[in-house]
Amino acid sequence: MGKLGIDIIKIQQQGYTPLVAYEAWRVAVLRYCLDVRVDQLVTMQRHLKTDEVFVLMEGNCVLFTGGDGEYPEEIKWVMMEKNQLYNVKKGVWHTHALDEEGSVLIIENEDTSDDNSPTEALNDHQIDAIKKASLSFDNFFQKY
Repeated sequence: MGKLGIDIIKIQQQGYTPLVAYEAWRVAVLRYCLDVRVDQLVTMQRHLKTDEVFVLMEGNCVLFTGGDGEYPEEIKWVMMEKNQLYNVKKGVWHTHALDEEGSVLIIENEDTSDDNSPTEALNDHQIDAIKKASLSFDNFFQKY
């Protein structure tokens, strides 16, 4: 902690990186890595104990959802915009695609883990829906 009583954390790594945790919550960042390319999206995850908040900081990100059933269902999506908060509700299947400049702030419960956040494989129809959706976004995914 600095002289001002403020932690300043420089964000440099690719992928998911926890930044700050305090009691029941954690702030992390997701930056571009191969796993978040649209052509690599083959699973969705949901959190059984908490909502999860996303804030686009840089670049572009598409947030995909698959309903709140036992398994991912119909694929829906939103192109994230800067300075907007996206709260994915508890139990909703989701994943995201980032471009190479993409950086997303994540706020979640500190105890969010694979133990309470199952991951499911998407079927071919769902993967195709994600790829077709990617064609809708102004050259965002053209290089993939």
